[in-house]
Amino acid sequence: MSPPMERARFLRQSRVLVVGGKGGVGKTTVTAALARMAADAGLDVLVLGLDDAGALPVLFGADVTFGYDEVLLYSGPVGQVRGRVITPDDALLEYLMDHGLRRVAKRLVSAGVLDVVSTAIPGIREILVLGKVKQLERSGAPDLLLLDAPATGHAVRFLTSANGLMDAARGGPLRTQAAEVVEMLHDPARLQVLLVTVPEETPVNELVETAFRLEDEVGVMLGPVVVNACFLPAAGVGQGWLADPQVLAAVAAEPLEAREAGSLRRAAAFRAGREAVQSEQIARLNTDLPLPQLRLPFVFSDDIGPEQVAELADAIGRAIEQLDERQLQAALAAASTGEEAPPVGSEPPVGSEPPVETQPPVETQPPVETEPPAEMEPPVEREPPLATEPPVETEPPAAASS
Repeated sequence: MSPPMERARFLRQSRVLVVGGKGGVGKTTVTAALARMAADAGLDVLVLGLDDAGALPVLFGADVTFGYDEVLLYSGPVGQVRGRVITPDDALLEYLMDHGLRRVAKRLVSAGVLDVVSTAIPGIREILVLGKVKQLERSGAPDLLLLDAPATGHAVRFLTSANGLMDAARGGPLRTQAAEVVEMLHDPARLQVLLVTVPEETPVNELVETAFRLEDEVGVMLGPVVVNACFLPAAGVGQGWLADPQVLAAVAAEPLEAREAGSLRRAAAFRAGREAVQSEQIARLNTDLPLPQLRLPFVFSDDIGPEQVAELADAIGRAIEQLDERQLQAALAAASTGEEAPPVGSEPPVGSEPPVETQPPVETQPPVETEPPAEMEPPVEREPPLATEPPVETEPPAAASS
C-alpha cells in the first residue's frame, strides 16, 4: 500500500476544482468546507460563485457584500479564503474594457446587448464566465480556485457550452476563447470536477448519470465523489436488548415513561432503516461509479455556520488522508479513459490490470493484417482496360439475336 494522501497535495492536483451536484445535497456547504480545509493546509483559496453568492458568506460567518470584487471570507493560521461572484454581465463589461471599449462598455451592458447576443449565439454567457475562470487560473494568483457550480442539469450545459460554441463559430475571438476553455477543461492538471451526493436513491442515480455525461460530453477529469450527510454507525441500534430503551432505563435505574419509550423505539427503527438504505446506496454507487469516496457525517444542526463548516472541513481532511494515493490515481486514470475500474480499496484487482494490457497483441490480429494485399487488388483489377470492354460490346448482337 502506498502512503496516505496528504491534504495539501490532494488539493494541488488541479488549480480549478468544480464542485457540482444535485440541488439539496449540500454542494455549497461542501465547497465551503473544502475551502476552509485548504486554507488550514496553507493554500490561498478563491471561491467563485455564479450569479449570486448564495449561502457562502453565512457559512464563513462573514458579514460582507459578496459581489464581483474579491472579499476576504476566512483567514487561517497559514492560508486564507477569498470569494467573489462572476456574472456574465460583469465578465462582458471587463472583457470590453480590456479590449479598448471602456467608454461604451457600460452603456452596451446596461442596454441589454448581452441578452440580444446570447439569443443569437447560444453559450455566450457560459463562455464569458468560463473565460474569466480561465483567466484567473492562468494568473496563478490563488493556489486553488473553487467553483460552486450550478445544479447538475445546468452544470452539464454550463461545461458543454464551449464545445457548442466552437462548432458554431468558424473563427474570431469567440472561437479562440472557446478553444482555450476547452483546453482547460480537458487538462486534469488545470481542472477537475468533484461531484457531491447523499446516500439516497434519487441523488445517487442523478450523480451517476451526470458523471457519465461529464466524461462523454465534456471530457473532464472526475475527482473523488463526496458522499455527504452519512449517518455514523450507532452502537446498539437494532441489536437486541441494546435497542430497547426500557431495558436500558432499567439497567441505569432511571424511570422512563411508556410514551418516551415508544418515541425512542421509533427513533431507533428510523436510524436502523436509514443506515440500511445508506449502506445499500453507497455500495451501489461504488459499483456503478467506481471512484474513491469521501464520506462526510450528517450534521445535526438546524443552521449551518462557521462551526459546522469547520467540523466538516476536518472530516473531509481525514477522509482524504485515508485515501490510498496509488489506488486513487489508478481509479481516476481508469475513469478518464472510460475503462471499467474495480472498486477502490481492492488492491488485487488494481494489480491485475497488466493482464488487461495484453489486449494490444490481440488487436494486431495477423489474419486481419492480410487485408493490405486485398487493398493492392486495384492494380490487378485494372478497371481502365475494363472500361474499353471489347467483350461487352459484343452484347448488342446477342441482344439482337434474342
